Amino acid sequence: MTAAVIDWRLWRWNEWSNDLLYAAMRLRSEIFVVEQNCVFLDMDGLDPACTHLCGTNADRELLAYARLLAPGVKYPEASIGRVITSAPARGLQLGRALMLEALRLTRERHPGVPIRIGAQQRLDRFYASLGFVQIDVPYLEDGIWHIDMRLDR
Repeated sequence: MTAAVIDWRLWRWNEWSNDLLYAAMRLRSEIFVVEQNCVFLDMDGLDPACTHLCGTNADRELLAYARLLAPGVKYPEASIGRVITSAPARGLQLGRALMLEALRLTRERHPGVPIRIGAQQRLDRFYASLGFVQIDVPYLEDGIWHIDMRLDR
């Protein structure tokens, strides 16, 4: 797959089509459950309270996804979670592009509010490169080490 123009769209729970909802849930399962060999309940009840950032190509294939949470939904701060890039799109820097778009939209919607994430510990340098700092000790969640990180600016 070559670098492509990505169409970034933000969807509320009741706005997106059944096809896109299915694609997002399938991508989350492919990455978080199958690829990472982690049996956990991905559908945690928070999705209806989130907005969903989807990055699609010209063929409308979902290549990148994240969910954005308002302050008070999961943490007192705003949050970004379920950050994923499809396996065929890896190497195109979509993870960074996805996070930059998610940060822009979160700041636009919640100006001046810190952003907190529960990151997989192995990705700490990636998130640190975006300005996040570790705020707590590592913890084991669903068999994967995580750390809480926050971006205050």
